[in-house]
Amino acid sequence: MGRFVVGAGGHGKVVLSLLQACGVAVDAVLDDTPARWGETLLGVPVTGPTELLLGFDEPRAILAVGGNACRLSLARRFSRVYWETAIHPRAWVHESVRIAPGTVVFAGAILQPGTEIGAHCIVNTGALVDHDCRIGEGVHLAPGTCLAGGVTLGKGVFFGVRSAAIPGVSVGDWTVVGAGGVVVRDLPERVVAVGVPARPLRPLRADEAPE
Repeated sequence: MGRFVVGAGGHGKVVLSLLQACGVAVDAVLDDTPARWGETLLGVPVTGPTELLLGFDEPRAILAVGGNACRLSLARRFSRVYWETAIHPRAWVHESVRIAPGTVVFAGAILQPGTEIGAHCIVNTGALVDHDCRIGEGVHLAPGTCLAGGVTLGKGVFFGVRSAAIPGVSVGDWTVVGAGGVVVRDLPERVVAVGVPARPLRPLRADEAPE
């Protein structure tokens, strides 16, 4: 048994801050970068690689990794881990919202009635998600994202800082919406879309495309 944050970067720092705001004690931060071992993050020791999770019975952890594909890959690799959900006390989440394990909801975020959030999502600082949205697993909503009602996001979608979507649009799996982009019509899967309105700029490259 033990409670861990996986990832010692900037996102790990914010996840730790969230857990501390909730009064949740973390035993250690795990990271696969040897140079970080022996450091501390917000007072919590960085003790070693993610493989250490395998040495614990029923470990509890949160994946503090910003990259969607990497985060979901780690979730599959360590399937025996109990992945915790964390919601900052200064987020507002309606009681009807359903949130799957491993998802983090940061300060200032608002999740309105009827919304469903998949596993291992990041609802970042000040993100706004209106009613009846359907958000697939591994999605990252960057700070200030604004989704109007009835938006559907596929697996692994990334919305950049201050990006937005109008009511009822859909975005396909793994698509990236650039910072400040506004989605006003459906977007296909595996493209990078930018602008106002957001239009596909290019397909994801082989080194960007997961799975």
